[in-house]
This record gives sequence, structure tokens and C-alpha cells, in this order.
Amino acid sequence: SRGGRRAELHKMAAAGAEAAAEEEKRLPEGDPESGGDSDDEGDSDSSGDGEDEEKENEAEIQRLEEQLSINAFDYNCHLDLIKLLRQEGELVKLRRARQKMSELFPLTEEIWLDWLKDEIKMASEVSEREKVYELFERAVKDYICPEIWLEYAQYSIGGIGQEGGIEKVRSIFERALTAVGLHVTKGTALWEAYREFENAILETAQPAPGSIPSPEQQQVLCSQLEKIHALFRRQLGIPLLDMEASYAEYEEWSEEPIPEITIKNYKKALQQLEKCKPYEEALLGAETPKLAEYQAYIDFEMKAGDPARIQLIYERALAENCLVPDLWARYNQYLDRQLKVKELVLSAHDRAVRNCPWTVGLWIRYLLAMERHRVEHSIISEMFEKALNAGFIQATDYVEIWQAYLDYLRRRVDFTQDSSKELEELRSAFARAVEYLKQEVEERFSESGDPSCTIMQNWARVEARLCNNMQKARELWDNIMTKGNAKYANMWLEYYNLERAHGDTQHCRKALHRAVQCTSDYPEHVCEVLLTLERIEGTLEDWDAAVQKTENRLARVNEQRAKAAEKEAALAKQEEERAEQRKQARAEKKASKKAKKTRIGDKRKADEDDEGEWGQEEELPSKRHRGEGDGVLPEEDMEVETGLFGRSEAPDGPAIPKEKASTSRKDIPKVFHDSSKDKVTVFVSNLSYTMAEPEAKLKELFGSCGEVVEIRAVFNNKGTFRGYCYVQFKEEEAARQALALDRTAVEGRPMFVSPCVDKNKNPDFKVFRYSTTLEKHKLFISGLPFSCTKEELEEVCKAHGNVKDIRLVTNRAGKPKGLAYVEYENEAQASQAVLKMDGLTVKDHVIKVMISNPPLRKLPDRTKATLPSLPLVPRQIYGARGKGRTQLSMMPRALQRQSNPVAKAENGMVQNSPAASSDPPAEPKKMSNADFAKMLLKK
Repeated sequence: SRGGRRAELHKMAAAGAEAAAEEEKRLPEGDPESGGDSDDEGDSDSSGDGEDEEKENEAEIQRLEEQLSINAFDYNCHLDLIKLLRQEGELVKLRRARQKMSELFPLTEEIWLDWLKDEIKMASEVSEREKVYELFERAVKDYICPEIWLEYAQYSIGGIGQEGGIEKVRSIFERALTAVGLHVTKGTALWEAYREFENAILETAQPAPGSIPSPEQQQVLCSQLEKIHALFRRQLGIPLLDMEASYAEYEEWSEEPIPEITIKNYKKALQQLEKCKPYEEALLGAETPKLAEYQAYIDFEMKAGDPARIQLIYERALAENCLVPDLWARYNQYLDRQLKVKELVLSAHDRAVRNCPWTVGLWIRYLLAMERHRVEHSIISEMFEKALNAGFIQATDYVEIWQAYLDYLRRRVDFTQDSSKELEELRSAFARAVEYLKQEVEERFSESGDPSCTIMQNWARVEARLCNNMQKARELWDNIMTKGNAKYANMWLEYYNLERAHGDTQHCRKALHRAVQCTSDYPEHVCEVLLTLERIEGTLEDWDAAVQKTENRLARVNEQRAKAAEKEAALAKQEEERAEQRKQARAEKKASKKAKKTRIGDKRKADEDDEGEWGQEEELPSKRHRGEGDGVLPEEDMEVETGLFGRSEAPDGPAIPKEKASTSRKDIPKVFHDSSKDKVTVFVSNLSYTMAEPEAKLKELFGSCGEVVEIRAVFNNKGTFRGYCYVQFKEEEAARQALALDRTAVEGRPMFVSPCVDKNKNPDFKVFRYSTTLEKHKLFISGLPFSCTKEELEEVCKAHGNVKDIRLVTNRAGKPKGLAYVEYENEAQASQAVLKMDGLTVKDHVIKVMISNPPLRKLPDRTKATLPSLPLVPRQIYGARGKGRTQLSMMPRALQRQSNPVAKAENGMVQNSPAASSDPPAEPKKMSNADFAKMLLKK
């Protein structure tokens, strides 16, 4: 009944009043967490161990304060200092430490709640309560946190007795509902707290039992009842968890039937709740940071199009992913383009740069938003100075932020005036930008980040087009050319176009003459532009001078190119001669071996030895597989080697003598590679040549992945294991699991495991499990001592953030190379680690630390124009990286001289390409190993 409900609300109001009174009376003394007089009792009972711990804490506090004086942006250091100060009860230092951290970073919900609870315990006077209110106001601006809003509203009830206290409480509740009242899972608590407060006010407005209320009292009662009705109706129109319970409560509380419009809105909200439930359940079941689940929820709300709900889901996502710059960028873009509310937009941009200060794009968007909402110039300039001190991780970031600020200053200038304060400020900023990049940025990154001088180019354009000051523009361009840009045709043509548009013909001609003289990349282009200019505007003398200038220049260029081509051809010829000498040496060695053979029975073995030496069988795997297990042998090698030399597990029995191993394998039939089984097969390489019984070893290793059907280890003619094999599984899933064993150490060497792919059919296939692009959360460390272990490096790195993974780079033999990759949880920790670890000494070695951004690998470009003397040989002859200095061609020169490339060579069988002739191919003549040797010696 309504009377029972009122009795319940009366009890709740009374309990709230008692709690408020206790809150007012609470003093800091005696509170063990407030650092009051209870410390004396603790000191009297402290033991020697306690004193030692206190001294250690004091020393640690001093160390943390010194570290923050060096780098104020160390987030983890701030957290450790606050924790220790709170533990020691250093209230003054604790408040100062929290204040400093809040100025640099938005604080999390937990940090704010701890701070607020500590301050609430010590706030007894009205002035102290006002400071707590100010602290709450700061807290609710950092993130959308329902718990902080609820704490704020409940704390404000304690001041209800002050003038305007009730209206102040209502104002805070209304703001809280605006901020988080739509929160599907946590919004209900705020609505209920607000209703309970209004019910408590209703109880105080009730007349005494047995008395008749006056008209004024009756009006107050009706007004208060309407407030509670309105709260119920507003809540029931919003999709919140446990809506059914709220509806039932309203039915019980209200003496009148629920209006139809309220029922209609309630049912509509229920339908909306059913649509939201899958996304809320996905968030409940996901692990932190839940970025993918939040993104799906954001996409859902974006389609619905409710701005308030879109804003709330973005804020919820950012509370758990505050260090994700892309999420901040998308949120700010939405606010800039859709809501366009000044306070809301600027607050979001400010929080974005405080969370991710290393991301230049967020700073640029902030400056644009401030300009868009007409913020004072002094505030924008101050924000730009903060951006310069944010610690960007690339030199180009400073170029971008300077360019954004210069664009803003340019838009402030009224160029209809010959001179103004804004114009002088713009020119001063351009000069400062050039000097800043030259001094500050170049000193830190060893580069200015602006090699083509884009800032100076823009300055010259402003002077020429907007200020009509071509003299200044020419001075700037002269400075640009002296910075190593004079050899580029595009730079000269940019200057020429500026002169063409705002200068005169004489300076255009002068610029092009200098361009013809200096350009080294595309001199033909600038020569053509010069001739075009003289053809349109020049005199006969100008034309003759231009023709003579261009002809002389192009003659010198062609002469230089010819010399370069001759030099390249000479180098190629020397390489070919060295290869010929090595072939001749091998031929002489084989001839001497044959001369020593006296028994006819040894001739077959000698021929087989010749074949092994001729093909460089033992050296080939390491040469051909330098790509760290990124593929398999070409198809023609696969067909021969996997079948001719592959073997299955032999049954138990007497061991075959080594000298008879080759002869016994001749009886094994060839097993050609079956490409249809590639999906259930993996290619294993970089194994030790001395591995005994590789089939048994690998079967034991790969048995955990699934049922192994066959292991085909590859041997040469002498019976020596070649370090690679093929492992075939019964199921495709087992082959995928086997790839996880890549880089597993086997007999002291990293084993490479990759998919079985024919690189003749897939020449671009390459397996490399690590990223080759910029990764801002990963560090590249060089200069490490070879004795440095993964654990030792982790001990050094974990002081600057949470280390997710460390990879020590090794060579094919498993020996360290002094390089490592360290992955942190986020970009902030990685950027802090770069600042602190670069130049650090580890075991007497000075290490270099930088953000991981591997350079692109460039393959040598050898064309017929530069190397006309080289024969056209199929690409696979040279291996995956071209013809190495010591790698010899596997094809006899007699075959190389043929006009058509060899299609396949297998055990002496040579087949011409089908495209070589229209005649049907003749039956190929089989050649023995001795025939191959004779053909070589004949040459």
C-alpha cells in the first residue's frame, strides 16, 4: 500500500539524515588512513622491522620524486608515489602528488574515488565541503563514471540543510542523469537514488497525523508528487536493465492508473533493450580492453542515430580504452561534425591529448576545434606550446604540428593591410619553426623531419602570393636549394611555377638555367621546360643559349650514364670470370680424382660423387633458404630430391654401412611431390646436418600437433642429411597447429616451420610471422651484448611498463645478433621506454632504442639496359635473393647458350620449352652423370 511505501521511504530518509550528520561530525583525528594522531600509538608499538620498512619507503618516495622531476610524464611513477604516500599517511605530500598527476593525466575512476574518500573524511567545515565539491567537479570531467556521479549526489545530500541545499542536490542529480542516466547497466541506480531523495522530501512535507493540510501545504504535496511521477515516467522511457521491476514499483506506488503514453514509451524502451542486450552481454563476457565489442556497439548506436546514446557508448569505451588514439580520433570527429557543442567538444579534445600526448593527430584536431569555436588566441598558443613538449616519437610529427599552427596563424592575418601585428607574428612563427626543426628536432632524431623544406616552401608561397614580396620568396627558395634539394627536378619546377605566377620572365629563365646545371635525377625534364619557355617568350639569342646549354648538359649526362653502365658491366664481367675460374678449379679437381680411380667397380661411385660435387648439394640448402624458412624448394628440385633421396622409417635391423648407403638408396623408387597434399604438409628447414635419425626426432616433436602420416627427410647422394624435410599430417588442422612450432630450438638451432607452397607457382609467397611496418607499441633494441638473456632484458624493460613479449634476434645457427624486439601493452609505455632506455649501458654495451619501423627491403634492379652482357636465365637459378657472390649457377654453360630457357632438368633429362618450336617435341635423350662431366670438360 501507499502507506507502507511511505513508511519505508521515511526510514530510508531518516537513515540518510543520520549518515549526513555523522559525515558532518567526522574529524580526521584517529582515522588510521588520514594520518592523524593514531600514528603516535603505531610508533610506540613499532619494531625494528617497522622502522627499517619506513626508512625504505622514505628512500623510495625520494627516488620517485627525483624521477618525476626528470620526466613528469611517467604515469606508473605517479601511481607508485601516490600509493606509498597514502600508505605512509603523508597527507600534504599525497594531496600535492595527486594534484600534479591530475594536471598531466585524466585520472581513473579508482584513483578519483580514493582521493574523494580521503578528502571527505577530513571535510568538516563548510569551506572544506566546498573544496570537496570542486574536487567532484573535476572528477566528473575526466571520464563518464556512474559511481563518481552517484557518490557526488549522495555527498551533496549531506549539505541539504544549507541555503539552497535541496535545489543544489536536484541540480547534481539532473546533471548525473544527463551524463549517465542512459547507461544500460548502471543507470538504474541513479534513477532510484533520485526518486528516494524526492520521496524523502515528500515525507517531510506531509502534515502531522490528524491535522488538515492548508491550501499551501496541499499545493506543495501535489507538486512533490508530480516530481516523483515525472521521474518514474522519464525512467520507464529509457532502456535499462530491470525495467520490469521499476514498472512494477510504479504500479504499486501510484494511486492512479499509469497513463497510456507512459505504457507505450515503456514498451518501446523494452524493445530497444532487447536490441542492446546482445552487445551488453558481449561486453560482460569479453576480456579487457573489449575494444572490438565496444566498436560493434558503437556501430549499432551510430545506425540508430541517437546522439546522446552515441556519446555515452563512446565514453564507456574510452573509459576502458583511454590509451587508444584512434578511438579518441573517431569520437572527436563525431563531436566536431555532429554535435558541435563547444564545451562538450573542447572537453573531449582536451582529454584526448592528455591521455595520448604522443599522438600528433589529436593535437592538430584540438587546435582546429579551438579555432572553430573561436577560443582566445592566447589559449590556442599556450596549447600549441604544450604540444611541442608532449614528446612525439617521430621527427615528422613536429613538422605536422608546426604546419597546423602556422596554418592557424595565417588564417588570422588580414592580407589587405600592408603590415599588421598578426602578419609579423606569422613571419616570426615561420622563422621559429625553421630554427626549431634545425636545432631541437634534428638534435633528438638526427633528422629535421622536413628534408624537402615544406615549411619554408609554404612561407615562400605566403610571401609571394599574399604579401607580394617576391624578394623574400626568392631568398627562401635559395635557402631551400642549399639544403641538398638542388639536384631534384621537382624542386626547381616548383620554384619556376612560383616565379611564373608571381615573378618575371627573367627570374624564370635564371631559375631554369640553374636547374639544367644542377638537376641530376630528371635533367631531360627541366631541359624541356627551358626550351618551352624560350620557344614562347625568348629571343633568338635566348633560344640559342638554351639549346647550347641543354645539349651540353645532356651530353655530359649521357656520358656519365655510359661510364656508369661500363663500370657495372665490368663488375658483372669480373663476377662472371671469377665464377668461371671456380668452375675450372672444380673441373680440375674432378679430373684428378678420376685419374686415381683404378678399379672398374668404383666407377659408379665416382660418378655419383661427381654429381654431388657438380651440383654443390651440401651447400645448396643454406644458400637457397636464407629467407628464414619462408618457402620450399622450386618444383623441379622437389620432384627429384623428395623422391630420389627421401626415405621412410626403416624397420629394426642391422645398420647399413656408410659406404653402401648411396647404393642401397638407388633401389628406392622416386617419389614425386604431390602438390594436392600441400594443405596437410609443412616444410621444415634449418635443421642440423648432423642430426641422427631425423624422422624419429621430428615425429616425436610434431606428434603433439596431430597424426603424422609421413616424414620425408632429404639426403644427398653420400647419405648426409641436408637439414630440411617435409612433414605430412592426416588432418589439415594438424598442419596449421604445426606452424606454431616455428623457431623452436632443436639441437641448438631454431627450426623453421612454414606452409608447403610451390614458389614457382606462387613467386610472391613469403611467410614472416612478424610485422614489417611501423608498430608504435614495439621497440627495436640494438647494441645488446651477445650474452644478454631474455630474462635479463625483461628485467631492464619492465621498469617502464608492462612487457607483453620479448624476441631476441638470432642467426640461422641460433646465435644471438645483439638485437631484440620488445612489445609493450600500449604506445604510451613504449614511448616512455624509448626516452629512458636509449643510450643505456647494459653489460658495458651502450644500447640504442627506437620505435620498431623496419626499412623496406629493396631487391637489386638489374635490367638489360644496365647489364646487357648477362644471359637471360630463369629467376630460380639464382635463388631467392639473386646470384650471390659465392653461389654458382646450377646450369651448365652449354645449356645457358641456348636461345630458349630450360624448362626442366631431372637426372640428366633436358627438355626444351614447348614454345621453342612449332614441331612436336622429340624424345629427350637420357644423359648419365659422366656425360655431364664430359660436356663441361670439353668447354
